[in-house]
Amino acid sequence: MTAAMALGASLLINAQAHAAPTVGQKAPDFVAVDTHGQRHQLSDFAGKYVVLEWTNPGCPFVRKHYGSGNMPATQKAATARGVVWLAINSTERAASDYLPPAELAAWMKSQSAAPTAVLMDEDGIVGQAYGARTTPHLFIIDPKGMLVYAGGIDSIASARPEDIKLATNYVSQALSDAFGGRPISAASTKPYGCAIKYRTG
Repeated sequence: MTAAMALGASLLINAQAHAAPTVGQKAPDFVAVDTHGQRHQLSDFAGKYVVLEWTNPGCPFVRKHYGSGNMPATQKAATARGVVWLAINSTERAASDYLPPAELAAWMKSQSAAPTAVLMDEDGIVGQAYGARTTPHLFIIDPKGMLVYAGGIDSIASARPEDIKLATNYVSQALSDAFGGRPISAASTKPYGCAIKYRTG
């Protein structure tokens, strides 16, 4: 596991030495280990759409979208189309709401979540490479490895579940545009949620 994380760090340093990518740029490759100890590398999913979802169950905005069933439904609709969905937790180990892998996996299961994998990024390497700022913060990578969406899950920045039905789900919309052969109508939106608790030392 340690070797895999070290490899991930080296890949990111080589691929993303400066600012985080913006829509239209190449998505940084990375290696991370999931909550079950399995290694995943972004480039292994070349040829598929990939969604990256930054998450932290301690955040009320995350709980809004999971507790309501919105995030699991969005995940299931995406993966049913062959999309790879990687949920990523970049919360540092010292944070009060950090969940170790087994507990995070159990929480995801309790929410009927359906990502392809839940990745641990306690060192913040992957999150900082993408400029992930909030939980949730979502990115979509196309089959050629280009970043085609970055931003929020939807259009109403609140922690109220009742707002979900009034909001535009930007991720579902972007995937529908992409699979329909259309330009993504809202490719960059403002993420909202809790600030990611990155490791500082």
